[in-house]
Amino acid sequence: MSEAVQPPLGGSVFLQLLLRSPAAAVGCVVVTVILALALFAPWIAPYDPNLQETANRLMPPDAAHWLGTDGFGRDILSRIIYGARPTLLLVLVVVLLMAPLGILVGILAGFFGGITERVLMRLTDIVMSFPRLLLAFAFVAIMGPGLINGALALALTSWPAYARQARVETAALRRSDYLAAAEMVGIRGIRLLWGHILPLVLPSAIIRLALDLSGIILAAAGLGFLGLGVRPPTAEWGSMVSEGTQVIFDQWWVAAVPGIAILITSFAFNLLADGLRDILDPRHD
Repeated sequence: MSEAVQPPLGGSVFLQLLLRSPAAAVGCVVVTVILALALFAPWIAPYDPNLQETANRLMPPDAAHWLGTDGFGRDILSRIIYGARPTLLLVLVVVLLMAPLGILVGILAGFFGGITERVLMRLTDIVMSFPRLLLAFAFVAIMGPGLINGALALALTSWPAYARQARVETAALRRSDYLAAAEMVGIRGIRLLWGHILPLVLPSAIIRLALDLSGIILAAAGLGFLGLGVRPPTAEWGSMVSEGTQVIFDQWWVAAVPGIAILITSFAFNLLADGLRDILDPRHD
């Protein structure tokens, strides 16, 4: 059991381990650049993302508009930069809701067992029996389009995988000598769950979460593509792809550029997740 307990990684040690993987380093750099673009969009974007200039509509890339303009004459580069904001914000809200909920359900089910485990796991099975994206679309259709509603829909349909994983790991830990020794010295209840079980369950949950980030980005883009994400004229990559499909055969860049942004961001998170797996999972060589 001592092999499963990993010492906490300091910031410098974590960075050194991350840089050992070229793919993970590339992913980290790309994600950092995207985060910087989103944070400093007002100072980086060359134009107002919502400024309409009908005289310049559907212009190809040139010196004035590096990535061209859309059907309303808006600068696509500026909208790509600003479009990172709602996408990353939605991902952040989903992460903050999805992972803690799933881990909590899984730890409670695995630790207490019995009727608690049966009830929580049957609830988990019910949610998992529905296609996740389809169920998210149904939630958004009921609650109405919007960034927060889209995040809630994705979070409420994505937590079961974390619950099942945490339940399996907690059930194995519950029978371990490690927890038995902790209980012998008087550590029980919330202290035991928070201080001894959660730190051992968290690394695998973080790995799963990192691997799921690209799927969350694609799901968020799907909501925007169907008009269930942020409301126009707010720049958002999925809605930009949807607008571009109307002129994709003549002005391909209108749909291709936001699509490439989605692809690069998803790919970068996958590379970063692979590096995190190497660092946090002691069983992975």
